[in-house]
Amino acid sequence: MRLNHTFFKRTGCVLFAAGLLLQACNKDLPEAVPLTPEAPTATETLLQKLNAPEFSILKTAVEKASTFASTTGKLTDLLSNANGEFTFFAPDNTAILTSFSLLGLPADANSLNFFRAGQLDSMLKYHLIGGTQLTSSRISSTAPALNMYLQSMLILAAPSANLPPGYRMPIFLGKQGSAVFVNNVPVKTPDIMASNGVMHKVAVALLPPDKVLWQTIAANAGGSYTYFKAAVIRADGGESATGQFQSALSTANANFTALIPTNTAFEQLLVGQITKALMDKGMPGPAAGTAATALVAGYGVTLISNPASVPVYGPDLAAVITPQLLQGLVAYHLLAKPGTTVLGYRDFTVNFPADNAVNVPTLVNASVPAHPGVSLKATFSGASLTSATAKGLGNATASNIILSAPPSSTNDLNHVNGVIQRIDQVLLPQ
Repeated sequence: MRLNHTFFKRTGCVLFAAGLLLQACNKDLPEAVPLTPEAPTATETLLQKLNAPEFSILKTAVEKASTFASTTGKLTDLLSNANGEFTFFAPDNTAILTSFSLLGLPADANSLNFFRAGQLDSMLKYHLIGGTQLTSSRISSTAPALNMYLQSMLILAAPSANLPPGYRMPIFLGKQGSAVFVNNVPVKTPDIMASNGVMHKVAVALLPPDKVLWQTIAANAGGSYTYFKAAVIRADGGESATGQFQSALSTANANFTALIPTNTAFEQLLVGQITKALMDKGMPGPAAGTAATALVAGYGVTLISNPASVPVYGPDLAAVITPQLLQGLVAYHLLAKPGTTVLGYRDFTVNFPADNAVNVPTLVNASVPAHPGVSLKATFSGASLTSATAKGLGNATASNIILSAPPSSTNDLNHVNGVIQRIDQVLLPQ
């Protein structure tokens, strides 16, 4: 048997030099766009706005957080600073109680007692942007770049040598029509003006991520990332922090959207390709399908990680499921920022282009600039997302982004350095 299907032959031609892919790790993320503040018309400060009954839990949280000796200042001082200029994403009581439920805590104000003052300081400063008064009218809704990168007041302690001192956790603002989102969280009431900034009421609290992408992928949470993890490791030539993809996905100040196929998606692709290869060698269709299914069921992820070890078929498998093929495949599942070929880009499903599919480049474009990339599309009912898809150039149909609600979400899995969108097909670059 010789596996010579077009997919295996042509995809393997996409080669990536290690240095080029390390450029794909966006180590020079843009600063928050300078915005000219509007002249404040309100007389109350942001802290005074929290005296409204609907923000009573948030005010208690702010006061408790302010007992923590933070290097970035007390929240009460910041929010009451008449000379300050802030954008504050404020969860009201309903939003905070909903957030408690999503975290598995009682939907009661007393659940604040589960959090230390330092934890609340970090969480609430992720809701605060300093130095700008960002009203909803300033948020662009032009496809496909549907979110703004902004730096919160949460300074991230350096988890690695790759993280610059004083790096601030980014948050992302986007708009679909008139609906405003921060990350993937809807803004319920925008543009509540204060004398020292603007407040946007959000549907749930914003939880700052605590892991980089590779930590989640390497952990194989729930067995979800087994094949993709194996593809990354073999593409890198082994399990090493210096591997090009592992390094990029581990760098805290990178910015990626990782479209990660499920294990089932990888298995379906392998069965289909092996079946075709066996049929090309003369094996009848039913027998080829049975043999391919048994091969995938018996050896699973080994077909990706060490195909040469498979009895009988090993040499043929290893000749086509090569590190070079997997380099191209992994790169095709990492989105690049529109208008670039190597800089990563964070795309929540609420930022997907609505109605009409729009092509977005991937890291494949770093070596094949003319490649059309991946076609993204979302469908909304009002401001609610009902479906989202990603289609590869070589796929007959679009892959679905697997949608589910938090806390066990399968989409919009936010990380320090990007977001994971799980998909039900492996995307084929050609």
